[in-house]
Amino acid sequence: MENEFFAGFIRLHILYHASEEPIFGLGILRELRRHGYELSPGTLYPLLHRMEERNLLKSEKELVAGKIRRVYTITELGRQRLLVAREKVRELFGELFSQEALVSPEKKREERNLDES
Repeated sequence: MENEFFAGFIRLHILYHASEEPIFGLGILRELRRHGYELSPGTLYPLLHRMEERNLLKSEKELVAGKIRRVYTITELGRQRLLVAREKVRELFGELFSQEALVSPEKKREERNLDES
């Protein structure tokens, strides 16, 4: 359930890192774990493939240490979606971390009750 809740954040992390440099499965899996997301390869690889099918990422095969590695980079569409998402995340985080949002619901009720008295 938790991964489902954070699925959008995971996709944004992938797009962000793919916009900075080419990524590959194991490398982005480690990066996501560093941020607290526990994904299995069986979850990550289909996600990368879906993002490629949706033209958010493109991949190329590279030979690394005698093995073929699929490397992903962001597409122009992926870059556009990332820019839009950044604005939406900025707006959401502004609301989540505003001074009013940091006040507990109980404290807000107390303040309203005092105002009504």
